[in-house]
Amino acid sequence: MSENKDRKIITAKGGVFNDLVSRLKLVVRLIGDSRVNPLLKLLPIGALVYFIFPDLVIGPIDDVAVMWLGGYLFIELCPPEIVQEHMQAINRLIPGEWHDPKEPENDVVEGEYWEKRD
Repeated sequence: MSENKDRKIITAKGGVFNDLVSRLKLVVRLIGDSRVNPLLKLLPIGALVYFIFPDLVIGPIDDVAVMWLGGYLFIELCPPEIVQEHMQAINRLIPGEWHDPKEPENDVVEGEYWEKRD
C-alpha cells in the first residue's frame, strides 16, 4: 500500500478533451509495450469489447463507465516507471520560445499619396 503513496498523479493541462486524448494515447502505447504484463492488457481490451457488444442494461452511461474504469485500472496497475516514461513521450514539446508579436515602436508610416485624376 505504501508503494501507491509514492505514485505521481497525472494532471490535466489542456482541458477535458486534451486529457481524454492523452489517456487514450497512453493506453494504446502501454498496450504496445512488451514490458507490461499481458494479463493487464486484457483490461482495456475487455472494456472495449464490452463497449462494442452492449450488455442487457439499456443506456450508454454504464458502457462509458466500464470503458473509463477499464482504462483507469489498466493505467494504475501498470508499472509506474513505464507509465511515466510514456506520459513524458506523449507530453514532449518541441523546444522553443513562445512570445507575443512585438508592437511596432513607431505608429507613423512615412509615404506619399497621389490621387489619380481622370
